[in-house]
Amino acid sequence: MIHFFRILVLLGAIATSMDNANAQELFVFTEPASNMPAKSVGIRMSNWLMQDQQSSTINYHLIPEVMWGVNKNLMVHVEGFVSNRNKSLAAEGGAFYAKYRFFSKDKVYRHFRMAAFGRVAINNSDIHQEEIETNGHNSGFEGGLIATQLLHKQAISSTVSYEQAVNNTSGNEFPTLQANRAINYTLSTGRLILPKDYTNYGQMNLNIMVECLGQYLPGNGKSFMDATASVQFIFNSQTRVDVAYKRELYSNMLRTAPNGFLIRIEHLIFNAFR
Repeated sequence: MIHFFRILVLLGAIATSMDNANAQELFVFTEPASNMPAKSVGIRMSNWLMQDQQSSTINYHLIPEVMWGVNKNLMVHVEGFVSNRNKSLAAEGGAFYAKYRFFSKDKVYRHFRMAAFGRVAINNSDIHQEEIETNGHNSGFEGGLIATQLLHKQAISSTVSYEQAVNNTSGNEFPTLQANRAINYTLSTGRLILPKDYTNYGQMNLNIMVECLGQYLPGNGKSFMDATASVQFIFNSQTRVDVAYKRELYSNMLRTAPNGFLIRIEHLIFNAFR
């Protein structure tokens, strides 16, 4: 936990120094409190390329998603999980995710928003690590809160959530000696690099961001902290490409593949529902 608070201080200093910088409220490893446009539909393909620490092979996880902006306050995702852990690509399960924005204080060039989110997942893979992750590894559920501040195009966001793992399907029971509950916490900050001045919605946007992702297991006191760096491209205000790297800062729990790359492609269809 001491490492976490040190990182909070560091990122806080970075955010303060970026006070006049440009940014966007879009993050790669976390969701902001804001939602996608109402009545829109999105398609997202997340490709995880993670190095297995035991075999030095590359673990590939594909998470396709269909997203729906129900209204300005509610959005939902339906996710699928595919990986090569059994030496060939195989479907492993899926999840339902929902986010509801319940607070918004908007002013010129700034806003503060809060949202609640939840995920329910089912997974048939073997349980091979102590880290709990319902987004691709564990069956279970997660619920939490997001707070996002936009200051003159600078975005800072933080989340806290509770996550509970249960038995995976296909006979893959959760180990009785492992902690099955987790507290997750994140801190993200980013800024817009290009364009310097907006003239139309067709301009390409280039964003950079840094995020810290942590987890604490109350059952045994184990924890980890990761740092990420991302570059994000947005074309015509509706097609997004993320290239990111995640690196473990510290951990005292078993994690099979904490380090690697995320490549994501996302496309929005505006006014898909009238």
